[in-house]
Amino acid sequence: MTERQLIQEILNTVDVVYDFENADEDNKEYTLLITRQKEDTRELSTINNEMKRYFKEADFSYDEDMEPKNDGAEIKVDIARHSTVNTTDAD
Repeated sequence: MTERQLIQEILNTVDVVYDFENADEDNKEYTLLITRQKEDTRELSTINNEMKRYFKEADFSYDEDMEPKNDGAEIKVDIARHSTVNTTDAD
């Protein structure tokens, strides 16, 4: 599964409308614009907490902006997934 597919899987699980504002797949950094589905009555904080939990479990950093101005989204999220190499056990 690619990074982008994993992100889409998480967002579909949370059941939100989303758009990739920025997708730097080489550096594994993404900016997502999130809005609620039309009939969704959940609080934005509930949706945000659910997304944050899933992204953290998948080892993404997570930085949200609730109700950003000029983006047309209810939540703007910057996520990144930087793999680190374990050199502790290196020969």
